[in-house]
Amino acid sequence: MKKRIVVKLSGSLFGLEDMKTLKQYAEFFVKMSKVCQPIIIAGGGKIARHYISHARSSGADESTLDELGIEVSRLNAKLLIYALQEKAYPHPPVNLKEVANAADTGLIVVTGGLHPGQSTNATAALIAEKVRANTFFNATDVDGVYDSDPNKNKNASKFKKISIKKLRSMLVHQDSIAGGYDLMDIVALKVIERSKLKTRILKADTKILEKAIKGSPEGTEITLV
Repeated sequence: MKKRIVVKLSGSLFGLEDMKTLKQYAEFFVKMSKVCQPIIIAGGGKIARHYISHARSSGADESTLDELGIEVSRLNAKLLIYALQEKAYPHPPVNLKEVANAADTGLIVVTGGLHPGQSTNATAALIAEKVRANTFFNATDVDGVYDSDPNKNKNASKFKKISIKKLRSMLVHQDSIAGGYDLMDIVALKVIERSKLKTRILKADTKILEKAIKGSPEGTEITLV
C-alpha cells in the first residue's frame, strides 16, 4: 500500500480569481498520487470569514458560525474534486469513518471541516491519525513558524524545528472563535502529540510541497520534545 500523506491546504487558494492555481494543485496531486496517496483538507479562507462575519453581525451563535465555515470549506473541497476529476473520491467525506472508507478506495480524498468547534487544522490532524498517515503537512500562507509575526517584524526568525510544548505556549493566547485562522491550534497539537504524528508547517506552494513529500526539510518541523 502506498504511504498516505495528509495535506491541510490553505483556504486562501480557493478564493483566488485565477483558477489556474487550483488546476495546478490538481495536476500536482495527481502527479504525487503515483508515489503516495494524498488526503487533502480544504480550509475555508476569506470566503468563509466573509460569511461568518456577516452572520455574526446578524447575531448568529458561534456553533452556527462554525457550521457555516464547514459548509464553505466543503464547497472549496468540491472545487478541487472537480479539478481532479476521476482521480478523486467523488464527494467530500463528512465524518472520520467516511474519510477512512474513502481512503480505502485508493483515490485522492478531499474534504473540508467535519465538526463544529474544530479548526480545519485539528480536523486534518484527526484525519491523519485515523488513516495512519505517514506525515501531516500544514500548507499555509507563511513558510513556517516564526518567533514573532514576520509581517510586522522584519527581523523575525523562523524555526527549522519547534517542540509541541513551545508551540503550545505560543498559541495559548490566541482566540478560538469561528473563522479564526492560525498556524496550528491546541486540539491539533494534542492529536499530533498522542499519535506521534510527523508534522510540518510550510508554505502552500506546489514546488515546496513536492520537496517536502520527497523528504526535504521544508518549513518548520513540529517535534515531540
